[in-house]
Amino acid sequence: MREAALAALASLVGAGIAAPFVFKMLIKLKSAQNVSAHLEGHQHKQGTPTMGGIIILIGLLCGMACTWRPEYLGLLVLILGFAAVGFADDYLVPKLKPGSRGLSWMPKLGLEIGAAVGAAFLTGWTDPLQMGLFVFLVLFLSNAYNFSDGLDTLAGGLALILCVGFVLWNVSQPGPDGEFNLIYRVVDGNSELQVLIASALGVACLPFLFYNAPPARVFMGDVGALPIGAVFAFLVASILESPMQSGMGFPMHIAGPMMLMLGIMFAEIIPVPLQIFWVKVFKKRAFNFKTPIHHAFEDLGWPHTRIVWLFHLVQAILVVLALAWKWL
Repeated sequence: MREAALAALASLVGAGIAAPFVFKMLIKLKSAQNVSAHLEGHQHKQGTPTMGGIIILIGLLCGMACTWRPEYLGLLVLILGFAAVGFADDYLVPKLKPGSRGLSWMPKLGLEIGAAVGAAFLTGWTDPLQMGLFVFLVLFLSNAYNFSDGLDTLAGGLALILCVGFVLWNVSQPGPDGEFNLIYRVVDGNSELQVLIASALGVACLPFLFYNAPPARVFMGDVGALPIGAVFAFLVASILESPMQSGMGFPMHIAGPMMLMLGIMFAEIIPVPLQIFWVKVFKKRAFNFKTPIHHAFEDLGWPHTRIVWLFHLVQAILVVLALAWKWL
């Protein structure tokens, strides 16, 4: 637990010190958010600095540096690779092509796959099934989490709650008599690794949330959302890896509660490609609301703060239910 505390403390200090400097740098760089014209209620946010997720990444990297171990290498490549893709999408492409909203989907997807494959090799997940599962998880969760970055504090709060869930997943076990006891028991190296990463990432969100509180002074941007979602994919893959390597096959008893805990991510991403496919093929919407799903509540006239509180509350409930399922 000392290492987990060290990772969290280093992450908090690193992100806290970096936050005001990053904020001033983003203003100086004129890294302005280009809000979609389809979101009428968001036009007042046009020009707000983006790429605030750099604050979180600095904190996470500080936490990793203070508890460094060889297993971090693949994760480090994953974080830096997806951060580079996000930086190109947030800043480079809009600066080179004024009016553009970032990378088109094909080169973006290709760069993401390349970063995920490189991280898998460095982590030792070279079996085709392992690598395929890992790349799928990375693409799914990085983009799902990126879609959740649409309202003030929504993405940052979801990350914080999910990190608490990942920590509890690994440090809480039923006692010998079947009763619940909050104890720390290292099941394997993966369990310890997940606690360190989740602790550092969750705490790093706090300084960012200070600047992202409504009305947001800075947005997370792809440079933060893509690598954070990829980190969650790394954690999920690490949880699934041990039983698969021990010859148990695909661990449905673990995958079930894990899918439940990630329910918000499923809700955010699944309607988006369905909506796009329906419009392309049938020339009409599949759903009578905007996607990602949090915009559907805006169409109902809900204030942004109520939507955010709903999503955070549901995410917390899903974490509790997933942990209860796992322990039972």
